[in-house]
Amino acid sequence: MQIPRPEHPRPDFQRQAWLNLNGAWDFAFDFGRSGRERELEWTDKILVPFCPESALSGIGYRDFMPSVWYRRTFRLPEDWRGRRVILHFGAVDYQTEVWLNGKTVGTHRGGYSSFQFEITSFLQRGENTIVVCAEDDNRLWLQPRGKQCEAYESQGCDYTRTTGIWQTVWLEAVPQTYLASAKLAPDLANASLFIEGRLAGGGGEVKATATFAGKCLAQGAVKTRGGHFQLALPLAAAHPWAPGTPNLYDLQLEVAGQDGSSDQVRSYFGLRDISWHDGLRINGKKLFMRLVLDQGYYPDGIYTAPSDEELKADIERSLALGFNGARLHQKVFEPRFLYWADRLGYLVWGEHGSWGLAIDKPEALQIFLPEWSEIVERDRNHPAVIGWCPLNETRPGVCHRGHKPEFVRTVYGITKKLDPTRPVIDTSGYVHVDTDLYDVHDYDQDPVTFRQRYQDFIQGKVFVNYPQEEQYEGQPYWISEYGGIWWQPGAPAEDKKAWGYGKRPASEEEFIERYRGLTSALLENPEICGFCYTQLYDVEQEVNGLYTYGRQPKFPQAAIRRLNSQPAAYEKEEEK
Repeated sequence: MQIPRPEHPRPDFQRQAWLNLNGAWDFAFDFGRSGRERELEWTDKILVPFCPESALSGIGYRDFMPSVWYRRTFRLPEDWRGRRVILHFGAVDYQTEVWLNGKTVGTHRGGYSSFQFEITSFLQRGENTIVVCAEDDNRLWLQPRGKQCEAYESQGCDYTRTTGIWQTVWLEAVPQTYLASAKLAPDLANASLFIEGRLAGGGGEVKATATFAGKCLAQGAVKTRGGHFQLALPLAAAHPWAPGTPNLYDLQLEVAGQDGSSDQVRSYFGLRDISWHDGLRINGKKLFMRLVLDQGYYPDGIYTAPSDEELKADIERSLALGFNGARLHQKVFEPRFLYWADRLGYLVWGEHGSWGLAIDKPEALQIFLPEWSEIVERDRNHPAVIGWCPLNETRPGVCHRGHKPEFVRTVYGITKKLDPTRPVIDTSGYVHVDTDLYDVHDYDQDPVTFRQRYQDFIQGKVFVNYPQEEQYEGQPYWISEYGGIWWQPGAPAEDKKAWGYGKRPASEEEFIERYRGLTSALLENPEICGFCYTQLYDVEQEVNGLYTYGRQPKFPQAAIRRLNSQPAAYEKEEEK
């Protein structure tokens, strides 16, 4: 049987010695959360990395599953003897405990971040058995769930849940001293790359080699005794990364340990900078963000794309409509998606799936911050990530999205500490506390009143979502959700499950005219630095996509592309 999702899950941090553990695992439901107290009945098989709710998993069970169990065996390759072995999980929703050969290896909390355990001391000769327990209940208001529906059946803008393993599981062999992490900070102005990292297992020498199109442009080395290192790598030539010109350097990192061991990691980077203090700019030039909302859902895989090709194809579908990026909405997308965004020159905002966590609860911060920190640390090296948005639509008067300024301010500050090189939006849409860019959500379906609202900006009257709660302070300003036009050709008007914004257009021509009016109002306004249209494709009952849920175009691609590709007044202002 062919292994599903066989590609390496981390092309930005890849070793040669790795073993994909995707495929058929034993599976058991545990509705009473009693599996630790009794003998489990392994009556089912599941296809990892697809969640049990999905058709691709072979289970297809859509009701709530408070606890599920996985089991499989493996044998290590013979040439791994004498090396340390790391067990990696791309993502498991939500609380995870792992056993190897009957002994507890470790635990992890968080449904979106990656985690790993060193399992060297737990291994035995011959066959080894992994057991995984995942517990998940998004009805408690104590875990971020994103768009996973808290009701039995999907409704409105909430969709099918994801439980348990939903990204690749893999093993990796490393030497006694190895590269544990590396933060890459490109410096376009000085044509340099700064690397800060950590070695596990001792000190040694770290060597870095940067190439572009096969030509070596930089080499450097640094020694460390304590494990932490910093290395500046001046580049012989600068090839900037930007939308439309996604130039990428290949990076080879080699560790020569003091114990005589050798480790090699392949990575890459883009040479670009982002600034927002004098307008939103990339590589010094004003940038208008033509973004689309991407929920990251798939009809047969739910949270997990059926193939690597489909991850790439979603970006290509967006580019075909004239968008230059996306808000990755209420879900942390897998590194393979970010890899294709890097390769294709596609801007993305990194966002947490924050809905479902009651941020007014005293324990909310200790639940949210560890996972969010893991997300930022994992994804910060991707040049396609233009900024961070940890929260979405925090507002007063709604318990699970309730506005608590101290929580928002703390999350913003920690995010800035983790990554000072990018702008941070504290909470998308509303209510802002501390933010580098100021965004609003506006689903007005009337192009006339929509245009007038932002024309007033030119005279100094700024639209904010909650004027009694927040105040605009001159940041770059954009509309990060708009449109959402309901369009479901051929569906009966009385379809009560289907959902979208506003009154349904009577025809495709009326849809295009509404889209034209709303989008042109933003492109023609010199005070607005971007938009994000809701959304790229339908998701289950939400039918406001530009593609169907099955990724078929709902409108002529050329017509949408022409509207999105109009010159933006924000960028033209700089040319005067």
